[in-house]
Amino acid sequence: MIRSLPLALAFFLYSAPRIPAQSSFTLEQVMSAPFPADLTASKTGGRLAWTLDQQGRRNIWVSEAPEFHVRQLTKYDTDEGQPLSNLHFSSDGNTLVFVRGEGKNTAGQSPNPTSNTAGFEQSVYSIAWTGGEPKKLDAGDTPAVSSSGIVAYIKDHQVWLAKLDGSDKPLQIVVRGNSADPQWSPDGTKLAFVSGRTDHAFNAVYDVSNKSLRYLSPSVDSDQTPRWSPDGKFLAFVRRPAAPRDKPEGFFIAPDVPEPWAIWIADVSNGSAHEIWHSGKELIDSYPAMAQDTGGGVLNWVSGQRLIIASAKDGWQHLYSLPTDGKKENPVLLTPGNCEVEQWSFSPDKQTIVFNSNCGSAKEDIDRRHLSRVDAAGGSEPVRITTGESIEWNPVVLSDGKSIAYLGSDAQHPGRPFVSTLAFDFSPRWLDSGTWPHDFPADRLVTPQQTIFRSGDGLELHAQLFLPPNSKPGEKRPALVFLHGGPMRQMLLGWHYMYYYSNCYAMNQYLASRGYIVMAVNYRSGIGYGHSFFEAPGRAGRGASEYQDVVAAGKFLAARNDVDAKHIGLWGGSYGGYLTALGLGRNSDLFAGGVDLHGVHDWPTDNWDGKNITPELTKLAHASSPVTAVDTWRSPVLFIHGDDDRNVIFTQTVDLIARLRAKNVEIEQLIFPDEIHDFLLHRSWVAAYHAASDFFDRHFGGPWK
Repeated sequence: MIRSLPLALAFFLYSAPRIPAQSSFTLEQVMSAPFPADLTASKTGGRLAWTLDQQGRRNIWVSEAPEFHVRQLTKYDTDEGQPLSNLHFSSDGNTLVFVRGEGKNTAGQSPNPTSNTAGFEQSVYSIAWTGGEPKKLDAGDTPAVSSSGIVAYIKDHQVWLAKLDGSDKPLQIVVRGNSADPQWSPDGTKLAFVSGRTDHAFNAVYDVSNKSLRYLSPSVDSDQTPRWSPDGKFLAFVRRPAAPRDKPEGFFIAPDVPEPWAIWIADVSNGSAHEIWHSGKELIDSYPAMAQDTGGGVLNWVSGQRLIIASAKDGWQHLYSLPTDGKKENPVLLTPGNCEVEQWSFSPDKQTIVFNSNCGSAKEDIDRRHLSRVDAAGGSEPVRITTGESIEWNPVVLSDGKSIAYLGSDAQHPGRPFVSTLAFDFSPRWLDSGTWPHDFPADRLVTPQQTIFRSGDGLELHAQLFLPPNSKPGEKRPALVFLHGGPMRQMLLGWHYMYYYSNCYAMNQYLASRGYIVMAVNYRSGIGYGHSFFEAPGRAGRGASEYQDVVAAGKFLAARNDVDAKHIGLWGGSYGGYLTALGLGRNSDLFAGGVDLHGVHDWPTDNWDGKNITPELTKLAHASSPVTAVDTWRSPVLFIHGDDDRNVIFTQTVDLIARLRAKNVEIEQLIFPDEIHDFLLHRSWVAAYHAASDFFDRHFGGPWK
């Protein structure tokens, strides 16, 4: 069990009395709060930096100990749909490196949601801590800054090097295949990176002084995640064994099979390597995809010749400490409990891990995120840092090893940056940028209720229920089921830590303010409830087992005495769009209408680089898709999609609309030329949600005041 820290008090902001919602607000108001991300700390000087999205105007903001005054560093004053990401400090803390823009699609085109005839290009920039104009170093992404002031980055799948001040022409490291994940040695003299070769991958080390390249223990396997030891003498890396050529592949179609992995240590001086640990052979022992996707990394080196690894081998994603000194010890579990660790970072001395998780003593904590800390060597229980009704993420420890910064939210307040001490012995201080909208309707937002119910096969499901503030006794209201995407996601009892779902939370609040009962459902195949829930049998194109959770949610709402059972709708994006379309097609008797944002409609035509898919698997995947339910589809639907979507190909919506037109189903559509999956323009989000709200109002008779 995780024990509470006595001085860990809830935010003064979060412990304030809840003011009942009294009046309506606009969609623009509830979506007006700035969204912070990419919080990072310098290695020296107590400096912090983060990105802030103000209704599409994306900039870097900074603050510095001990006063922690906040100031804006960059001056991008319009919404051009060009995000900021990959924020890094130089080793002396005097320069920041970042990426502006999104990557290219398969046709080699960069996103251009404003349809600017001059176009845009994703590029790496540097900017001085004191301010000034950013310097474009080159086109590219994934920068890594060396202690000697060289920036390594990826451009067109190759590693390039540029000086931090942009003074010299960039240099390409010419390597066959696709390169990724550049990692500098502590002294800045060597660069490790992954060299992908389609069916295998090497870890390579480039020596800056003599411009030479060495591959570490090359094999037919796939090596990845190179991580330097603190002294720079060794590299730890993950090795995943070679697979036969006829193995079915396709994340949403292929059968679940164990994905074993091992950890190797390489001596950089001679290139030799040996295995120090390998996973088990069961499905639960598989490579932890969730840690790679949303966490702090599968593999990290800490002090005392130890590695921190992520694994779900006990049924939940946890952190383990593993010795590298040759002792054949089992990994030490650091974060026990029927809960999951999601994000983590380390103190400057690499002796302490700060992480967020849904562990906690309250039953609602499994639907939140709180911060804790634990010794990297093990031997002690985690100490909880934050508690209560708040949600915290992206923790970073400042260079003094005593202060901590993080992003936090609650049910009424979207994410904001805070700073406190690692001991949390004073109330957290909000790093106020002065950009908070004066008319943000925090006092008119409802607090969603944790709702637990069971699916048709008895599986326990969690949801958040948003009840309209103006309901009258005995009155029946229409209800909406919100279905998240991913599906590697979990919706929470407050504003979400991801930009996409922060917007969705705002929309659910807006719909509740208009009189709808809204339930955000965490269906099987999402995170937060253990490995067996995450990799539920028969999910996606393997049989759509999670669809029964959608039906259970609809029936749960229909049985409530405050719900108009004839007006239950669905809405969701991406994977949520898939389930929305499946519900409207299979159960128009239960779901009277829906809004499908960039959803998958036929698994075999959008299976994410699948190969060796047998006819039997293809048939099952097709039967698990909305396109096979058009004959029973009766409910009206609004489709919303950007035609430069890189996650769900636009053809998915083109094809389904054509099929439904042939069946005379009532169809509406909102198409965004040149937009991608996660809309880049703030106005695209606002337009999409206005269209969705209007759709439900017209078909369900709202709004209700």
